Amino acid sequence: MSSKLKGMKKNLTNYGDNEFSIFLRKAFIKGLGYSDEMLEKPIIGITNTYSDYNPCHGNVSDLVKSVKSGILSSGAIPLEFPTITIHESFAHPTSMYLRNLMSIDTEEMLRAQPMDACVLIGGCDKTVPAQLMGGFSSEIPIIQLVTGPMLTGSYNGERVGACTDCRRFWASYRAEEINLDEINKVNNQLVPTVGTCGVMGTASTMAILTEALGLMIPSGACAPAVSSERRRIAEKTGIESVRIANLKHIPKKYVTLKNFENALVTLSAIGGSTNGLVHLTAIAGRLGYKIDLKRFDELTKNIPMIVDLKPSGIGFMEDLYNAGGVPRILYEIKDYLNLDAVDVTGKKLGDLLKGNDKWQQNVIKTKHNPIFEKGSIAVLYGNLAPRSAIIKQSAASKDLLYHEGKAVVFNGLADLANRIDSEDLNVDKDSVLVLQNIGPRTAPGMPEAGLIPIPKKLAKLGIKDMVRISDGRMSGTASGTIVLHVCPETDENEVFSVIQDGDLIRLDVVNRSLDLLVDNNEINKRLSKKPKKQVIHKRGYNKLFMEHVTQADSGVDFDFLT
Repeated sequence: MSSKLKGMKKNLTNYGDNEFSIFLRKAFIKGLGYSDEMLEKPIIGITNTYSDYNPCHGNVSDLVKSVKSGILSSGAIPLEFPTITIHESFAHPTSMYLRNLMSIDTEEMLRAQPMDACVLIGGCDKTVPAQLMGGFSSEIPIIQLVTGPMLTGSYNGERVGACTDCRRFWASYRAEEINLDEINKVNNQLVPTVGTCGVMGTASTMAILTEALGLMIPSGACAPAVSSERRRIAEKTGIESVRIANLKHIPKKYVTLKNFENALVTLSAIGGSTNGLVHLTAIAGRLGYKIDLKRFDELTKNIPMIVDLKPSGIGFMEDLYNAGGVPRILYEIKDYLNLDAVDVTGKKLGDLLKGNDKWQQNVIKTKHNPIFEKGSIAVLYGNLAPRSAIIKQSAASKDLLYHEGKAVVFNGLADLANRIDSEDLNVDKDSVLVLQNIGPRTAPGMPEAGLIPIPKKLAKLGIKDMVRISDGRMSGTASGTIVLHVCPETDENEVFSVIQDGDLIRLDVVNRSLDLLVDNNEINKRLSKKPKKQVIHKRGYNKLFMEHVTQADSGVDFDFLT
């Protein structure tokens, strides 16, 4: 019965008298000036994720106004409401720790309040995955609107932008190539407007993948945050939200495994953030789909990377927008896609891509002239990664994709901070830096610390890259020969947990292997002496997180939410 109800009559508060529930609800909402006539119309919820702690969402209030215009013009009532918002740089201990909390908040608010559909407004790294996870689980019609990328700044005549250039200039500062005055001047130019990072980081990746999944209006991913086009996209999203509300067009009716395969192929084609793989796995899990990493590797190993954006290329998101955005990307890789997959508008992908061959641009390359030949992300296995590890090979040094070197081991973030720049550190350019205990539970929340800094004494010699391995994550804005998401994490991984300084490690990306070259007898000897780790669960959300979070290959979601 409840599924047939709409507008104010949905999701009634339990008083034991439904008619009274409606009466009371209408009495209070009329305090905002609504008439009985208006209150008979469908209701579209709008998540307001603005926060002074989230500059990526600095344009949300403007977007909400435009969404409301679209909804009102289509004969429905827009009602905005707040949810948790997360910014990568302001969330302690890490934004990933709070992603699942935001997904729960989103799901429960969508379930608790009367709405026939919802426009989800997000942008920064973990917000869009959280919203899609919660939206899928809520089982109401949803449509995603992203805040859009920031514009670029300029420093000494060079275009710069967050956050690839943040990391590049900081590495130069650590290597003493630039001084404190210069790094402070650069700092003023890296984020010139509100919006998400203007490179192919996690925010841009998730925006593009959401469009590839079919959860936003076509061409909705790339328009800059401060552009008039972003406002028009918001208005169109509002109009579309009313249509899907009337049709009860919920994701499970049209989002299939074909949609997720399209998103995975797109992830490889754009040279997207490794975080995208974790998030897609979690999002798919909410619909009951399992993303198998071996299948992902098989599906994408021959996909050319064609988008020329930092950190794997040279451009920025505003360039991608001007080059035709996601439809132009998908057109170029259409031979690898499921063209009969349906999106939120009810159209097949193949129909949406017609006419996208007319753009005159050089940001999106052809499959015959790619930025990286094939398989931007590779999945590794071996005794160090019995369930999996990944590497973004398109952003790695080619000469390090096969490498044997002696381990330099750090047993956590505190140990890394204390020793990485020590003159006594026994390290050279061929060493393999290993960082343990930064997985889903042990950090907690899998911090983006996989980009282990080059030891200062090597950085000063001009060393820019080394093989680095961890059970943590890396920002999509970063580059280097970085092995991530070692699975299972340290405390569950027998071999990874007993690596010692000087042990020989072999990375072989071509053959998809990552191994500790130590005799099994020696490994077993070390394991027999390994002390039992005592895990102390705190309270509240921390206790929930520690007891229920899954590993990287399962999306780092909670086991009771899939």
